[in-house]
Amino acid sequence: MTKSYFVCRWNHDHPDEPVDLYSELDGDRYELRKVYIFKDGHGEVAGPGIEMGSTWLSPEPCPPLAEIAAQAGFEPREITREEFEAVWRRFAG
Repeated sequence: MTKSYFVCRWNHDHPDEPVDLYSELDGDRYELRKVYIFKDGHGEVAGPGIEMGSTWLSPEPCPPLAEIAAQAGFEPREITREEFEAVWRRFAG
């Protein structure tokens, strides 16, 4: 299975919404795992058998990064599996 990884910085003023959104996607761009990091530094994760706070896996495939980047306030970029795993370990325990 081909996986891809990205992080998206969400620039906004909503105190209860995440600012960094990390995702692991399968070959069809469905989320396998994700980590949301909030302005105060806390994080929430979602994956097989785990959902924290308001973080859950989307039932829809993730749009291409260019489509995400076209929306105001969103700055996505691809990352490596190692970068994703480091963030996952930090917040998933």
